[in-house]
Amino acid sequence: MAELVYRPVVGLAQTLFKVWDLKIDCKGSENIPRSGGAVLVSNHISYLDFVFSGLAALPQKRLVRFMAKESVFRHRISGPLMRGMRHIPVDRKQGEAAYQHALDSLRSGEIVGVFPEATISPSFTLKSFKSGAARMAQEAGVPLIPMAVWGTQRLWTKGHPRNFKRSHIPVTIRVGEAVEAPRDQYAGALTRRLRERVQDLLEVAQRAYPGRPRGADDNWWLPAHLGGTAPTPEQVREAEAR
Repeated sequence: MAELVYRPVVGLAQTLFKVWDLKIDCKGSENIPRSGGAVLVSNHISYLDFVFSGLAALPQKRLVRFMAKESVFRHRISGPLMRGMRHIPVDRKQGEAAYQHALDSLRSGEIVGVFPEATISPSFTLKSFKSGAARMAQEAGVPLIPMAVWGTQRLWTKGHPRNFKRSHIPVTIRVGEAVEAPRDQYAGALTRRLRERVQDLLEVAQRAYPGRPRGADDNWWLPAHLGGTAPTPEQVREAEAR
């Protein structure tokens, strides 16, 4: 029954991508297993990252159940859709219920999508990873699939207006090979290795990205180390500490 909601939503999203004339470059989808459980792990730079992360699984005929903050499920529009697609609500005050829900989904052969940075990175660089994704994969006995998205921040991100015009924005997606998650490995070490894989993929996506700022006032979406005016990770940490 869930796919009576999920598949039409996917179709709508693909139609909107055409209307917006997005230039989507996705490579590595073959690394997503055609069957069985897996934890799909991505960087987080936009409110739309879950849409593009899910898109990467479609060539393998897989649908991803994303873990998302519980408030999205209470919204009058997004709530019924999120519940209908069997995404997983996360109440940070009662995280154990979401964790168990995700484990049940993995054990039943689903792909669960996780953003281990927990929140959008305003610097557009990788923040530290929480260990939940690694621990889930270990406990469920499934692999971790690292991936990276780039360009989605130009569509809709924290602190900037949405850009849903026909603006030909490129979006680059790279999916890496599976990272095994043996139970006898320390979750912290596995999380660090996973973050390194996502970082590598992010750099590959950035190098492949065809878009360039249109002028001095359009380099806000580039991180500082690539010559942009996005805040540095240090500036972000200072602002969050205030």
